[in-house]
Amino acid sequence: MDTRTYTPQTNQVIVTLEDGAALSEIKKALLLIRGVAAVRVAHGDNIVTPALRTKIRKARKESADGETIVCSTPEEMQQYFDSL
Repeated sequence: MDTRTYTPQTNQVIVTLEDGAALSEIKKALLLIRGVAAVRVAHGDNIVTPALRTKIRKARKESADGETIVCSTPEEMQQYFDSL
């Protein structure tokens, strides 16, 4: 049984702030705009860029197509590394 859930594609706007001092006020203002469903904040390396999203999709497809090595336990992973 497939337990993955998929969310429909949504439009997004990415805003980069030079100074995070006004972040709280900007979030509140964005939420007041009609049609804005959510405002999420990502810091530094935690941002999922379009390029990273493409790599994630590719990796998921490779996994679904059986093109990856799956280790369910640390012992399986160690056995795989030992076999190299």
